[in-house]
Amino acid sequence: MAERPRTDAATSARLSQQRRRDTKPELALRRLLHAAGLRYRVDRAPLPGMRRRADLVFTRARVAVYVDGCFWHSCPVHATRPRNNAQWWADKLAANVARDRDTDRRLAEAGWTVVRIWEHEDPATAAAEVTAAVRGDRVPEN
Repeated sequence: MAERPRTDAATSARLSQQRRRDTKPELALRRLLHAAGLRYRVDRAPLPGMRRRADLVFTRARVAVYVDGCFWHSCPVHATRPRNNAQWWADKLAANVARDRDTDRRLAEAGWTVVRIWEHEDPATAAAEVTAAVRGDRVPEN
């Protein structure tokens, strides 16, 4: 990837406020899963030595849950493309998607089920999908 371009002060300030964990969609999902009696680990690498962290990890069930932001993970419905430094951002977002697919592949090869939830999805629907995966009612899509 090319050298990171300079950003204006307002953009830099806005991006520095982006949360890596405990986002509103993630917290809504966690509340519903906890109320359903499921227990999980938060912001944890599913595999030892894996530098990629899942938002929720169900270790016994071997389920890793990712709550993906529409911008950062190029949602097919809500993705936007910045006009400033357009090529740098296009490369950055494409690399994020490629890393997501690689993570999914590596976890599947290790016997894990990966559940990816978009931030705009209904929390109750997302919780039902995660619950099904944890309880073994879901067939892995890989």
